Amino acid sequence: MNDNDYFLRPGIDYTMNNYENSDHALTKIICEQIETVYDPEFPIVDIFTLGLIYSILVDQDDECIDIVMTYTTPSCPEGELIQQMIVNAINDKLPTFKTNIQITFDPQRSLDMIKDQDLRRMFE
Repeated sequence: MNDNDYFLRPGIDYTMNNYENSDHALTKIICEQIETVYDPEFPIVDIFTLGLIYSILVDQDDECIDIVMTYTTPSCPEGELIQQMIVNAINDKLPTFKTNIQITFDPQRSLDMIKDQDLRRMFE
């Protein structure tokens, strides 16, 4: 995946520009770490590729990462585990940052949030 792919994902709001001291390299690290997390019930494609991540906000001054995401279903039994896996993955590279995760089902997740080549890969 090239650098620009992280900023071209459908359905994802990379609002690094909300903060004066933002750094796209930092967001790339976060995205790469999230790509190591898989839904235990659907371990074929990572949660980033599945379109479960809606936004990533990074405040470098306060060393805080705010993630808005959804689950594959509202009744996802592995939801808390997935959140902990995200926090652990980010902490591996950015141990001083605090990661906050907010779950939402608005907008409802759809296949439109997955890039075409990733969608094809899911059904190979």
